[in-house]
Amino acid sequence: MEATTAAKKATGQTADLQLQGMTCAACATRIEKGLNRMPGVASAAVNFAAETARVTYDPGKVAVEDMLARVEKLGYQAALKQSAEERGQLRQAEITRQKRKLLLAAALSLPLLWAMASHFSFTAWIWTPSWLMNPLFQLALATPVQLYIGWPFYVGAYKALRNKSANMDVLVALGTSAAYGYSLYLTVRWLQSGGGMHAPPLYFETSAVLITLVILGKLLEALAKGRTSEAIKTLMGLRARTALVVRDGAELTVPVEEVAIGDRVIVRPGEKIPVDGEVLEGRSAVDESMLTGESLPVDKAPGDAVVGATVNKQGSMTIRATRVGEETALAQIIRVVEEAQGSKAPIQRIADTLSGIFVPIVVALSAAALLVWYFAVEPGDLAGALEKAIAILVIACPCALGLATPTSIMAGSGRAAELGVLFKGGEHLERTHRIDTVVLDKTGTVTSGRPELTDAEAAGAEDEAELMALLGAAERRSEHPLAEAIVSGIRARGIALPEPDEFESLPGYGIRAVVGGREVLAGTRRLMERRGIALGEAQARLSELEAQGKTAMPVAVDGVYAGLVAVADTIKPTSREAVRRLEEMGIEVVMMTGDNGRTARAIADEAGIGEVLAEVLPEGKAAEVRKLQEQGRKVAMVGDGINDAPALAAADIGMAIGTGTDVAIEAADITLMRGDLRSIPDAIAMSRRTMGNIRQNLFWALAYNSLGIPIAAIGLLAPWVAGAAMALSSVSVVLNALRLQRMQL
Repeated sequence: MEATTAAKKATGQTADLQLQGMTCAACATRIEKGLNRMPGVASAAVNFAAETARVTYDPGKVAVEDMLARVEKLGYQAALKQSAEERGQLRQAEITRQKRKLLLAAALSLPLLWAMASHFSFTAWIWTPSWLMNPLFQLALATPVQLYIGWPFYVGAYKALRNKSANMDVLVALGTSAAYGYSLYLTVRWLQSGGGMHAPPLYFETSAVLITLVILGKLLEALAKGRTSEAIKTLMGLRARTALVVRDGAELTVPVEEVAIGDRVIVRPGEKIPVDGEVLEGRSAVDESMLTGESLPVDKAPGDAVVGATVNKQGSMTIRATRVGEETALAQIIRVVEEAQGSKAPIQRIADTLSGIFVPIVVALSAAALLVWYFAVEPGDLAGALEKAIAILVIACPCALGLATPTSIMAGSGRAAELGVLFKGGEHLERTHRIDTVVLDKTGTVTSGRPELTDAEAAGAEDEAELMALLGAAERRSEHPLAEAIVSGIRARGIALPEPDEFESLPGYGIRAVVGGREVLAGTRRLMERRGIALGEAQARLSELEAQGKTAMPVAVDGVYAGLVAVADTIKPTSREAVRRLEEMGIEVVMMTGDNGRTARAIADEAGIGEVLAEVLPEGKAAEVRKLQEQGRKVAMVGDGINDAPALAAADIGMAIGTGTDVAIEAADITLMRGDLRSIPDAIAMSRRTMGNIRQNLFWALAYNSLGIPIAAIGLLAPWVAGAAMALSSVSVVLNALRLQRMQL
């Protein structure tokens, strides 16, 4: 079944819809079921908190217009998902409307709340003017609240019942209509009796205050939900707005959206780099902390790649635009975060299942309470029975239950993005907390992925600086990666390198060069043997360095052994700390590499890794991951290369180092943007905290309803108190989720 679904997803297209009109989780469940029942729809997931739907479908069988029409038929509004900025503007406009309605409702409800003070003996000391107790005055105040401000609840309830379902609108409409209708009936009877001084006990304040509190709760909920997308706003705020482009010899300032691939863009000191590109002219240091987390600027020279939204700190540069618009690294990061925030975690099925059956059960319980109180507990007291029934309807609104999971996913994935960890979906955020084994690729993951000069030793009377100058000059002409590492390492020591007089590459052996009239040989031991150069005691030193996982090379000058150099792909400075943190979290760490066992063991020991899988061919990496899974382990694979992609896909969770290849990143479930292994424990800790937060939300949402309904049923909860508690329960769930945004690792 899972394979079939996966196949459908792989072959189908995806549409993101923006939804309006949902009032609780039952609404989201109804839309989701309606879309999933459409022919040609492989899967549909509705996020109540984000008010979005993601639909995977076969365009040959169903069109987006058909989906929009289905949502409209269900009683809601739908459109293709807008940009984050447009959604923010719509949300702000909705908040403004809700504020105006709240102010009007509060102004009309407060006098009724004042009048309610006379209903209780313990508040009888509060002075209440006689005109405030007049039924006609109370009717005049309550009617606009009930029929104008509360009209959307009636519309929503009608649409839900028309589609043979029930939602929060049904509960609110039933509860407030019962209080308003009964009070209206008593008012009419009072008028028919001549409208004397003693007015009957009315419940206009119950209906008006309930509607006011529900609107207040929705407003607070909207404000809090808006904060869950702070990560998106922060990322979007990093973008440059304009770019200085050279066209036809003239410099033009254009909006960044108008930059085309191939354009020459000038970036001055202190400016944000507008698009991804390649340096053509100039040198500078670029602050890439927004991408990598590294606080130190990175030197850039012609030929180096630069990323949009990073900051040019010093010199002026001219770059060639290579990726623009939605293809830039920042745009892709924003897209991944949006997709993660809009996705649904499997744990949300609990809330969806409960919400689908919750409202009908609550209506039945409310009706049962009404009958029991009216016929058995307080026979004939319709007002008292109605009060208990209304309290049950109001206290049981499943808003908090529907918000429990999506708000935590939105806040958790947003905070993770700020920490450089991109979860591609809520399901990956949920599954990561179960990981008990992390498999690390060696090259480019545990190690830096590029060789560095680690050792340089001169023999006999040879001066080390002089030897390094001769060797560096000899290696200058070589294109071998090890030669580049040697030259870079020697230059880093401040040694000047002359031009060689002669240069010869000896494939499989090394190099030969003449520098300043002196012959220099560097390479393998076999090269020295062929030239008849004795290594003597250096043999042991070379073996010792090789045992440490280094590539050791003897150097001869004028036919005599003169010293040696060693080059190694060194481990990243943070690898050992990351491994320690993972082990402290109870997670086993395994290193997998194609290198020989001795080299692999040396690197693993340096990083503090106990288990090593060495001499694994690229095509065998996925098989090794499956072997670990067959042992009952939950495996996360971490890699950065093309040959890691099958293993990343086979693992329970695939983590790609963000500085790696696009293929690896595409195959992974999580992207670690900073290229730092410390992001692995960060990702797992973020998943654990988020799942803990979801469980807290679900527990309190269920406990709230489980406790609130019986308390209301036995008459210990006034309807207006139930309304306030219902509003605060939704807000408390969202605020608890927002704690994730302040999480420190």
